[in-house]
Amino acid sequence: MNAWDILQERGFLHQASDAAASSELLSAGPATFYVGFDPTGNSLHIGHLLPVMAMRWLQSCGHRPIALVGGGTAMIGDPSGKSEARPVMSVAEIDANALCLQSQLGRFLDFGSGKAEMVNNADWLRGLHFIEFLRDIGKMFSVNKMLSAESVRMRMETGLSFLEFSYPLLQAYDFSVLYSQKNCCFQFGGQDQWGNIVAGIDLTRRLHGASVYGATFPLLLKSDGSKFGKTAGEAVWLDRERSSPFTYYQFWRNVEDAEVEKLLAYFTALPMPEVRRLGALPAPQINRSKEILAYEATSLAHGPEEAARAYLAAGGEFGFADPEAQVETSSAILKVSNAALSVNIPTFTLSRSELAEGLGLLQLLVKAGLCSSNSEARRLVRGGGCYLGEERLSDEKLLIGPQHFEDAEMTLRAGKKLRRRIVLAEDIKSD
Repeated sequence: MNAWDILQERGFLHQASDAAASSELLSAGPATFYVGFDPTGNSLHIGHLLPVMAMRWLQSCGHRPIALVGGGTAMIGDPSGKSEARPVMSVAEIDANALCLQSQLGRFLDFGSGKAEMVNNADWLRGLHFIEFLRDIGKMFSVNKMLSAESVRMRMETGLSFLEFSYPLLQAYDFSVLYSQKNCCFQFGGQDQWGNIVAGIDLTRRLHGASVYGATFPLLLKSDGSKFGKTAGEAVWLDRERSSPFTYYQFWRNVEDAEVEKLLAYFTALPMPEVRRLGALPAPQINRSKEILAYEATSLAHGPEEAARAYLAAGGEFGFADPEAQVETSSAILKVSNAALSVNIPTFTLSRSELAEGLGLLQLLVKAGLCSSNSEARRLVRGGGCYLGEERLSDEKLLIGPQHFEDAEMTLRAGKKLRRRIVLAEDIKSD
């Protein structure tokens, strides 16, 4: 299929400057395109992944992605979608974040043998001379038109500095630079980037007499209208130090039933007939579709071994949705073997002597690292967030003894995300 048709079929396209011309150009042979990433943090999160997955599809069809990290534009901050100005970041912090994002993007795109390229707009923006830039570039922008942009209009009441007002000029300039230096003919971006993309198309046409194109991806929201990519109000990150592979897996495993088909189309490479079939499964079979989604998404972000560990850990903890593998799928989840991989739940070991007179539940929660203090543990139990296996514990004075273990193991859980496998070990006898 034409890459444009693939993006359209899987729901990636929201707006396009010229859909017919874009489709024709992408079918004519390899083309170079770019997507920008803002290094205002040291990690991407799930909310950033839609453009990354689109880049994967375009690259798989033979096109060449440029991942632009905004080391220059981040010094100003994009006002699009923001109700107030971003905090001004130091150059050192921006550069450190840019290196982190470059490493994470390498998990999703093939940068070998010139198949893709990473660039930083700091290379051409930080050395610009203000007067020359205004004379050569600023004269091509209409203030009246800029004032009509949504990102500007929504900030007129709260205030918009000239610093932020100038942002579209720099992003537009990026497109013209990439066209002249890399023969880049496409820019893709989030829905809130439409005005900036159109500005870049216009500037490139006026500077170089070139026909270039742009398109945006839809705003990805949950069915309740809240931002996608967060759980319990916190973002789920690609950095494993901020969100473990197990937490990452569980985010996808716990999505709403109504979102499964859409998310399989966006965040896996499964064929669309299979995506539609898996998304249409009734409850409880839809839970197998969620396992497949979680495995495939985690495999992309953290590798197949971590995905398998997370799948086995979640299944061992909460049960597998399709233990007999009756739901047909092309996913590599079918190849996961319990015998080949260790289950990735953090483990805490107790000696039998520590349980000789029973160990208080609150004390165990603290010792196992599930709570930081007895008072926090007490609040957890009283709030109904403490579980032994699948059993909710409500007695804060409960004494844990050997009878609570099965085959010298038990699982203790604090809330939805924190869990420990508690292993009962024999005491070491001294001679």
